[in-house]
Amino acid sequence: MKLKLTYLLILYFGMFSSEISLAQEIKQQPTDDLGDVSDAFQENFFEALKQKGIENYELALVALKKAERAAKKNPDYEAVVYFEMGKNHKFLKQYVEAENYLNRVLAMKGERMDVMEVLYDLYYRQRNYEAAIPLVEKLIKIDEDYKEDLANLYHRTKQYNLSLQILDELDESWGESVYRNSLRRQIYRVTGDSEGAIKNLESKIDKNPKKEQDYLNLIYLYSEEDNTEKAFETAKELLKNQPKSELVHLALYKFYLEEGNFTEARNSMKKVFRSTKIEKESKYKVLSDFLDFVSNNPEYESDLEEIVAVFSSGANGKVYEQLGGYFLAKGDKESALKFYEQGAQRDEDDFSLLKNTLLLQIDLRRFENALSLSEEALELFPAQPLLYLVNGVANNSVGNSDEAIESLEMGLDFLIDDPTMEKDYFEQLSAAYFAKGNNKKAEAFAKRAAEIKLPN
Repeated sequence: MKLKLTYLLILYFGMFSSEISLAQEIKQQPTDDLGDVSDAFQENFFEALKQKGIENYELALVALKKAERAAKKNPDYEAVVYFEMGKNHKFLKQYVEAENYLNRVLAMKGERMDVMEVLYDLYYRQRNYEAAIPLVEKLIKIDEDYKEDLANLYHRTKQYNLSLQILDELDESWGESVYRNSLRRQIYRVTGDSEGAIKNLESKIDKNPKKEQDYLNLIYLYSEEDNTEKAFETAKELLKNQPKSELVHLALYKFYLEEGNFTEARNSMKKVFRSTKIEKESKYKVLSDFLDFVSNNPEYESDLEEIVAVFSSGANGKVYEQLGGYFLAKGDKESALKFYEQGAQRDEDDFSLLKNTLLLQIDLRRFENALSLSEEALELFPAQPLLYLVNGVANNSVGNSDEAIESLEMGLDFLIDDPTMEKDYFEQLSAAYFAKGNNKKAEAFAKRAAEIKLPN
């Protein structure tokens, strides 16, 4: 039994496997009555895990208390018990107790990452950002991804200069980030010292004209001050000093559009789309601007194919949804559907995209396609009444009356406070029963549909 318990604990708590592993530590323990200890410990410890798994945290703590007694002062057993106690107290929002147990584990086992991560989450839930900072500084030594958390913590504790310093370091190492840009802008807004920040950045650029992020920050500040001319000049200066800069085109394309230089605007947009340094979220925003631009300048619509080709390898459904929406707004439903369907194939769990695709398939009388797609969608979203309605419409349209009735009746169970959709349901049920020759039921549903008064 001792060996079984050892392996189970190793599997569950990899955090205790470095240096001298838990298995080795337990194996070295005296064997007088360890079998009995292990049996009792195992029974209560894994009962606690089971109770925690079904969110019975109080019962989990009861089992853990028994496991603690069964550990008989064995420090390895106690450590895993205290770790679990800390987590269960955290779930119960008993933060003082949770912190106490987690710190006991750290005192016993050293600065284990798993424990520090739970303690960090605990401090963050309590908004105890001051206490979280030294903990995150330790976590950074193990995982540099926590640097972004530290920048956020400095922001929350009003240590704005330290936060900006880390944000700049991260941008230089990892490239531009929507989240970090947003955080930086929040700091600029809170401090309100745009003039001081501008002078500071100008001074930094004079000393080191090769640091791209300083230019980008300065462009943003000038833009916030509505000094478009200076922002544009700074962007062109960055491009002059660093001709291979990709991030600068996130600003340049807008300036080119504003001055009516559509050729350069288009070229900058394409560079954004091809960039490996620019996040997809930023590219989607540029795509939205590009579609607006093409809408007002239809002579550039042929460029859309090139843009799609650039995105095609790694694009998600959002790109195709934007393209579909563009063509739908123009009244070109066929092109819109083509992009919607491509997007739905890539992002099967995007309900908005599925909805747009299905409604357009019905509108264009692609009933077989709508039938197939709605059935697939229902496997992912079995409680969405719109999908049952679309499935019912598609089945009615291809002559599957029984299947239509089954789908519609099931969908009604999920329909809540939507008179427009309810009316559609009753009309489709009426059509299905008429097709079956059951005029009595058909007329009854037609009557129910007619009784629903929709708001003007």
